[in-house]
Amino acid sequence: MRYPFLALLASGPRYGYELKQALELRFGGALPPLNAGQVYTTLQRLERDGLVSGEDVPGDTRQKRVYSLTDDGREALAKWVTGPTSATRLRDEFFLKLVLAGMSGITDPRALIDRQRREYLIALRALGEVNGASGDTVASLLVEGTALHLEADLRWLDLCESRLVQEDSDEHGTDG
Repeated sequence: MRYPFLALLASGPRYGYELKQALELRFGGALPPLNAGQVYTTLQRLERDGLVSGEDVPGDTRQKRVYSLTDDGREALAKWVTGPTSATRLRDEFFLKLVLAGMSGITDPRALIDRQRREYLIALRALGEVNGASGDTVASLLVEGTALHLEADLRWLDLCESRLVQEDSDEHGTDG
């Protein structure tokens, strides 16, 4: 949440609760809800790193603080916004499990693929429910992008399965 908070602070100072509300309002159910502890831990780290400055609100007994973006924070935000986002997933955790479990004989790779496929299908159904309830363009775009990624992951699982079946039959001299 580091950079989203910096982006929200670019328009002016805010309290931690206002940052939480702004994200939840803008993204609706498309993002998991933030808990207050996560918000304030992130703000403390940003302040420690010199990217935001926090000031106590005079006379507030709840130790309320208002946060502002520093020059270093603006620079970090500019680098994040203008820099490309990595598109590669060469260290995909599932793929590591699939290859290593198959190599070591821990479990049948097809069983892993089946479990992962079920997980992706459940996630895809849940996204459909979020998207239907949203009605917000931003949340809808986020949900649809995630759905497209899941659909690609499902196609990739099919590819893994077909190649593993072929490799297995080639190794054992069977017809699959």
